[in-house]
Amino acid sequence: MTRAGREPVTAGHLGMWLAVTFGLCMITGLISHGIQHPPGWFHWPSRPVNLYRVTQGVHVISGIAAIPLLAAKLWSVAPKLFERPVVRSLPHLLERLSLLVLVTSASFELLTGLFNIAQNYPWNFYFPQVHFAVGWIAVGSLLLHAAVKIPVFRRALGEPREPAAQRGPGRLVSRRGFLGVTALSVGTAVTVTAGMTVPWLREVAVLGTRSRLGAQGLPVNRTAAAAGVLDSAQDTGWRLEVRGPRGVRTFSLPELESFTQFTAELPIACVEGWSQQAVWSGVRLADVLRAVGAPADAQVRVSSLEAAGPYSSSVVAPTHAADPLTLLALRLGGEPLHPDHGFPCRLIAPNRPGVMQTKWLRRVEVL
Repeated sequence: MTRAGREPVTAGHLGMWLAVTFGLCMITGLISHGIQHPPGWFHWPSRPVNLYRVTQGVHVISGIAAIPLLAAKLWSVAPKLFERPVVRSLPHLLERLSLLVLVTSASFELLTGLFNIAQNYPWNFYFPQVHFAVGWIAVGSLLLHAAVKIPVFRRALGEPREPAAQRGPGRLVSRRGFLGVTALSVGTAVTVTAGMTVPWLREVAVLGTRSRLGAQGLPVNRTAAAAGVLDSAQDTGWRLEVRGPRGVRTFSLPELESFTQFTAELPIACVEGWSQQAVWSGVRLADVLRAVGAPADAQVRVSSLEAAGPYSSSVVAPTHAADPLTLLALRLGGEPLHPDHGFPCRLIAPNRPGVMQTKWLRRVEVL
């Protein structure tokens, strides 16, 4: 008798579950990448306001769910990895190569993803680009592996359930028991982390790296001190420069406050998977753009006092720039912005990643 978890039918079921979690993770990851690095054909709407919060939450949660599934899958097929002869035919060679690439790339994606959630980067490469590229390698090798193994999957999944009387004296758990333990592991991993995104699970998210509240009751990824803008952000001479068809205008904080103020309840949803709702107040971006003669369909770049870094500026698409919920926020929860949340002025727009909600604004320009 084979050991528990190492029957072909078990490997088949685990393969299906892995395909689902990896599929969800890849699709939502492509969405996030497309928003941050949009190709010409890509369009991301400003409504519903919580859409990115959901897609990125699914991305991180499905990736976490895949970790115990991958471990169980490797256990189930471990003996086959050391079979001899190493290569028996061309299809067998393709299957072995695709499996090697799949295991390596999938493990890399899950491991680096976990480090990214914790904002810990013990490497020299730029995480988003490498994570994106290796994700395609993982998906390609998964499709190749699945294509080669389709006949095996079909035979395995068609096997009858194992009667308890046939388990043998060396079997501590049944096939169903092994799959049950795997499912419990997946459920536990998801439960203790999903609270970063799912509010009603926040109290049990013991491994949620951003579940604790920061300044003004909202988590902070990058502080003003870490960005090197603490002094310039608190400088009384600060002005927001706005460039448009009618030229350049500058606005002090009191001048921005003289605009009609609006309030919007919007989430901050970050690529690391955490998100939280907050109440923001400020001037509508569209109102400031009209002051410099910008057209209704203007595309805008906002730039931060933070001079360097990949997220020191971001482009606001026309759909978002014209949305009445897109604010140059001056207040959070009814109080002036804390420096760590972007004082004196920051962008807050519906349905955008947190890294694109640029803080410590110094310039707004119509492109």
